[in-house]
Amino acid sequence: MDTENKEQEIEKETEGTDYEDVCFVCHRPQSKAGKMIHLTKDICICPECMQRTMDVMSKSGMDYSKMDFSRMPNISMINLSDLQNMIPRRQKVKKKSPQTDKKPEKAFDIRSVPAPHKIKESLDEYVIGQEKAKKVISVAVYNHYKRVAAGTDADNIEIEKSNMLMIGPTGSGKTYLVKMLAKLLDVPLAIADATSLTEAGYIGDDIESVLSKLLAAADNDVEKAERGIVFIDEIDKIAKKRNTNQRDVSGESVQQGMLKLLEGAEVEVPVGANSKNAMVPLETINTKNILFICGGAFPELENIIKERLNKQSSIGFFADLKDKYDNDKNLLRQVTVEDIRNFGMIPEFIGRLPIIYTLDALDEDMMVRVLKEPKNAILKQYQKLLALDEVKLEFTEEALRAIAKKAMEKDTGARALRAIIEDFMLDIMYEIPKDENIGQVTITEDYIEHRGGPMITMRGIPMLSMQG
Repeated sequence: MDTENKEQEIEKETEGTDYEDVCFVCHRPQSKAGKMIHLTKDICICPECMQRTMDVMSKSGMDYSKMDFSRMPNISMINLSDLQNMIPRRQKVKKKSPQTDKKPEKAFDIRSVPAPHKIKESLDEYVIGQEKAKKVISVAVYNHYKRVAAGTDADNIEIEKSNMLMIGPTGSGKTYLVKMLAKLLDVPLAIADATSLTEAGYIGDDIESVLSKLLAAADNDVEKAERGIVFIDEIDKIAKKRNTNQRDVSGESVQQGMLKLLEGAEVEVPVGANSKNAMVPLETINTKNILFICGGAFPELENIIKERLNKQSSIGFFADLKDKYDNDKNLLRQVTVEDIRNFGMIPEFIGRLPIIYTLDALDEDMMVRVLKEPKNAILKQYQKLLALDEVKLEFTEEALRAIAKKAMEKDTGARALRAIIEDFMLDIMYEIPKDENIGQVTITEDYIEHRGGPMITMRGIPMLSMQG
């Protein structure tokens, strides 16, 4: 009777909550494993695991009822209260909405999805250049969420998913483009790094850990996660390794394991951990409506493209020169599926990424635009910081050109801009708050080139130059 009363008390406590119990042994929630048997308030076990435990005990042939544990000094009965303190904090699993006869509301209505030109206009406010890439990603995302909203109609025509492969040099805006896209559509976004992925059973992250991040971004709401976007960066790092005698656990095998994710399958994902072996519950996620965007710099791909293009050259007066493409910074525009396959990506993997597009390398003019035009441009950020001190910050056009030239020398794309500006703004951000009479600071080319100081305008006093 005590056990029954205990069960009833626990049921009353959990009845009004949005979360369900999880088996301590198999980590399955109550909706899948059945009614739980509570050992303590926070420790419960499903009937299947309880039966399996009893079967193991009965098959051992030992009669535990006749054993006298008091005569065994090194053996003591398990204290469940001690076990409760040893286990990690129990993960909560959100209950799924009950299935009713009514059709569930569609999360995405075709009329609520922005049209491609609206998506591109919003991306133009944050991303400079990359016109073709923004147009391709806008159309692809629009078609994808129309597909999610439409489903399968009476005509039984099912629209296939259009995953994307984004190729571009470092610092060209691949990750930033996807971040702004997810922010615009207000959907869960998970950004994973392919460099840490390994084959199941080896040290590193399992492939399912990509979905674990998406589930975490959706606050452990499976239905919301199944409509999200997954961006896998550094996808070129899982290319097939060349000239190796060791097992390729982080290359081709990872591509093979990702095939089911990209195409659409039901995958068991640990909630709140990267490994299935962790003491956490598992949730089943269907990847059918998850949009996968893969991006990478593919550093040696230019050489493969050059080799293919140079094969077309011949001898004679009208032959192409071997070094014709050496100075072409946008050589990636001419990439083909065959070039990607020669790089080390398997055909099955490429086939599940039907939309392939490239991003251009940033030139000096684009660098200047990146500095001042986007909504959250880095110059606008510093102007806002100094505006809080009632100081106006200005940059001359020559200074912007000097910053862009220094960034081009570093050859790391737009990432170099932040490092350069942080360097010369350090002294200004340190010195300006000392004097409340400073009204304006103008950054000049001489200051960027370390030939002088910025121009300081005091309140009501003509412009001065601050040395150092």
